[in-house]
Amino acid sequence: MKTSSVIPRPFFALLLLAAAVPLAAVPAPAKKIRDLVIYADTQFHNAFPSVVRRPDGELLVAFRRAPNRLAFGEAKNNHVDPNSQLVAVRSRDAGATWSTAPALIYADPLGGSQDPCLLQLRDDTLLCFTYGWSFLRPDGVAALKAPFLQNFPGSIFNGGSYLRSADGGRNWSVPVYPPHLASEVLLDAYGRPVPAYNRGALTEGRDGRLFWAVAATDTVTPRKTSVHLLISSDHGASWTPGPVIAADPKVSFNETSIYETPKGDLVAFLRSESYADQACIARSIDGGKTFLAYQSLGFQGHPLHALRLPDDRVLLTYGYRHAPLGVRARILNPECTDSATAPEIILRDDGGTRDLGYPWSVQLDAQHVLVTYYFNSAAQPIPHIAGTVLEIP
Repeated sequence: MKTSSVIPRPFFALLLLAAAVPLAAVPAPAKKIRDLVIYADTQFHNAFPSVVRRPDGELLVAFRRAPNRLAFGEAKNNHVDPNSQLVAVRSRDAGATWSTAPALIYADPLGGSQDPCLLQLRDDTLLCFTYGWSFLRPDGVAALKAPFLQNFPGSIFNGGSYLRSADGGRNWSVPVYPPHLASEVLLDAYGRPVPAYNRGALTEGRDGRLFWAVAATDTVTPRKTSVHLLISSDHGASWTPGPVIAADPKVSFNETSIYETPKGDLVAFLRSESYADQACIARSIDGGKTFLAYQSLGFQGHPLHALRLPDDRVLLTYGYRHAPLGVRARILNPECTDSATAPEIILRDDGGTRDLGYPWSVQLDAQHVLVTYYFNSAAQPIPHIAGTVLEIP
């Protein structure tokens, strides 16, 4: 039977009407309000910030500050330095202005301090997690007991520690040293097993336990690291080893932030090595007793930080050391299951060199977030602490 190809008039009219009415615009996941400089001084290489918002609204940004070696006529700045210290600046006006003279958190008398990671507990206690390096002369390195790790000749890794403050970060305790992981092979500059360490956000679970994703060196040559869980039931006074979060015969994992979803899953956001810079995720659905196999998040970037938004969605931020260099983000659903399809948000794409990133975010008010990171650009080539304010509908 022959059929007609003519479209009936009423249906044709509907098509014309549909073509005349534009589709509803998909709302942007976030609106960038402004970029800001939190701390800059060309005498110093400033990097690796973390940020918390105090109960009274004050913002505290901690970071690692070291001499700018270029000013001394040296060829480059390194990410470890014998004079690196942990310092902090504050803002009482939602990031509009910041204290100009950083306050000292800690200066290791035996070496350099790295990557201060702040955790504010519900009882108002502040913890600051860090790790450090000692700097040895060649005859000292030759006498070391193996295995040890050098970032560059003479810089010996000493593992992690943390400090505690009961007054909003104005005074800090002496360093506390976490336990050594059984799977960690490294020894420190004194020939002792290194304490657990990591760069990344911890979380205080809804039951009050603290969860800390820590790295461990499995082999030195070639160097390969895995990530493991430590748990504290007494606000960090002591730690109990948990399961392996992520390990692989070829891929390394480190610099991990851990996050608890509304359902109670523990989600580890992992930096990978030897895996095309894939951002990765590992999930525990049983409160940290076990973790499912790691998976790629479906995009590149490192390291990552997760912030719960007021509606339980998650702002996931990460450094982007591919052209164009900068900082990026995605907004995930509350259970963090849509990373590959969540639209990517470009916060910065004007980076000058790969020496940038390491974002860490905090809620300013119901709709605004401050993302802190360290940055360099053509306008400010020496790494400094910067930020971006986002409006998130």
